[in-house]
Amino acid sequence: MVELFAQQPGFLGVESARNEVGVTVSYWADISSIKAWKAHAEHQEAQQLVHQQWYQHFKARIAKVERD
Repeated sequence: MVELFAQQPGFLGVESARNEVGVTVSYWADISSIKAWKAHAEHQEAQQLVHQQWYQHFKARIAKVERD
């Protein structure tokens, strides 16, 4: 998915951590970029596989980073 992320307009970067719980954070320029990624056909297929094969619980959050 990271290779596909990188090709999307508005994509800024991604961070992941895996241990007992997996977390991936993707960074986008604006809300329209996020909506376009959410609607992307390959992304939707990947989300279905995630739900069916790997994770019983899956959550997406959208937040604005004010400062780093």
